[in-house]
Amino acid sequence: MKYEQLAKDIIENVGGKENVNSVVHCITRLRFKLKDESKANTDVLKNMDGVVTVMKSGGQYQVVIGNHVPDVYKDVVEIGGFANQAASDDNESDDNQGAFSKFIDIISSIFTPVLGVLAATGMIKGFNALFVAVGLYPNTSGTYQILNAVGDSLFYFFPIFLGYTAIKKFGGSPFIGMAIGGALVYPTLTQITAGEPLYTLFSGTMFQSPVFIEFLGIPVILMTYSSSVIPIILAAFFASKVESFFRKTIPDVVKTFLVPFLTLLVVVPITFIVIGPIATWAGSLIGAGTIWVYDLSPIIAGAILGAFWQVFVIFGLHWGLIPIAINNLTTQGADPVLAMVFAASFAQIGAVLGVWLKTRDQKIKTLSIPAFISGIFGVTEPAIYGITLPKKRPFIMSCIAAGIGGATLGIFGTKVYMVGGLGIFGIPSNIGPNGLDMAFWGSIISITLAFILGFVLTYLFGMGKNNEGVEPKETEKKKPLEGTVKESEVVVSPLNGQVQPLSTIKDELFASRALGKGIAIEPSEGKLYAPVSGTVSALFPTKHAIGITTDNGAEVLIHVGMDTVQLEGKFFSAHIEKGDQVKQGQLLLEFDIEGIQSAGYLVTTPMIVTNSEQFDVEALDEKRSITASEPVITLNPNSIVETEGNVSPLLS
Repeated sequence: MKYEQLAKDIIENVGGKENVNSVVHCITRLRFKLKDESKANTDVLKNMDGVVTVMKSGGQYQVVIGNHVPDVYKDVVEIGGFANQAASDDNESDDNQGAFSKFIDIISSIFTPVLGVLAATGMIKGFNALFVAVGLYPNTSGTYQILNAVGDSLFYFFPIFLGYTAIKKFGGSPFIGMAIGGALVYPTLTQITAGEPLYTLFSGTMFQSPVFIEFLGIPVILMTYSSSVIPIILAAFFASKVESFFRKTIPDVVKTFLVPFLTLLVVVPITFIVIGPIATWAGSLIGAGTIWVYDLSPIIAGAILGAFWQVFVIFGLHWGLIPIAINNLTTQGADPVLAMVFAASFAQIGAVLGVWLKTRDQKIKTLSIPAFISGIFGVTEPAIYGITLPKKRPFIMSCIAAGIGGATLGIFGTKVYMVGGLGIFGIPSNIGPNGLDMAFWGSIISITLAFILGFVLTYLFGMGKNNEGVEPKETEKKKPLEGTVKESEVVVSPLNGQVQPLSTIKDELFASRALGKGIAIEPSEGKLYAPVSGTVSALFPTKHAIGITTDNGAEVLIHVGMDTVQLEGKFFSAHIEKGDQVKQGQLLLEFDIEGIQSAGYLVTTPMIVTNSEQFDVEALDEKRSITASEPVITLNPNSIVETEGNVSPLLS
């Protein structure tokens, strides 16, 4: 278990395993369904080594890990015991989601498990087409046929794979879903359509359909369900309800075989007679509608989708477009949706390169290299969450470059002809029946243009006057420059109560001054006031601890009570947020002393200077009553500031 400790820390800070309904993963993220998201320590997770960031979208609590997320996921599942989570548990929290969030959650849960293999088989098919186009071997060779079989293996039998994931999401038995999908692609039924039809239904309408067979005298409209998406998802949903009904009504002694027996007997015929044809017609209309909108103005469509694709990915909204793209491949043979966003990842890595060359921050330089390499292969979350989005401007520049790249793809009419790999591995997906035509070369031009623009725009305009992507805040401008001596500063009491030396409190970490020098106060009133003026650099989600960085560079931490983090915010109410500017004496938070004590916790409050090594700290060391705003600590300069804008790990 390579990531055992990281897995334990993640589980603990999402509220414990008892707060987890389910967890899955995609290419870079752990996607939790939590019973109560307020119990998760989001700020702690964001600052944890091994975690890129945290996102909340589509009813999911997403912990972004990076390319090695499958390994972390295995340890999370093992430690948390999530592998045996009942499907019904996963659905319990759905009632708290909106309709759109439910839709996004359903789509992502159905498609996420197969994305890796879908991309892999698409890459094989794409490279096979590329090798034929460049004349490496003909499309009649055995090599081509075998590689094409591998490339088509998942997409052709898509209903079987989606039958498994879809019915599992809906709470049914996965193998029943696979059996339904297998029936839909049964080759004998496809061969029947080669003969003469018995008669035709809906003659003279857009739904005109020949009937080749009947089921118990009911006409069956045979469709081609290989590679289809919508029919099997609807059939799986219907099957989950039918199976649930039979499970409740059939005796346990014969349930093992009678439930799937009766479920398949009911669901498969109804799917062929009703669900399949209606879903296929709906899919054709969606596909035709998408192409119609695209044809109105491919340039505008490409610019809009390209510019906002990375925003969609951040919030998980791109899942709403994935089924449309796959449906287009099934019904139209090609898709413009995935084609128009192809340049976005290249714009992103162009921006990362611009940041890497421009920034003076050594940590950002170090992070930029793996983020750039990962982005080449289409995985841009490390670049987005670790580099461009926190700095804002580079992210905006990458979106502008991606929009121009998308418009270029629209100009050349580029489309994808298979679901292939990401990044550079997605290039062969743009090879159509005509081989290496201008639409294909347009994709090369667009990703090159997006990359160059992302780099140039970020380098010239995306880093601001301080070369760090954002304008410096006023407090940052006032920080002493390298080599400047700090000034003396007075820290006042944040509480009314009884002051005591830090060494006397019942917490070894604080008492030993390992975290910094300071004092402790036994409060007589549940109101905490700002001991200094400055910026709120830390506010724990549980509201029990606040960090303030002064304009002079002192970092003051106030920790209300002992082990009060376990109260998860109960009895605390904050009047400020992280990043706020506060004045000395300003009310920061209120807390219920009696409530905290009745829950079994001490309210003794240490106040420490976490960067004490930079000051000569004179702290009040006698036990006596004290009022808020009365001086208790004097900070005298004793060293040179090492770097501009340093923040201690405890407060960062």
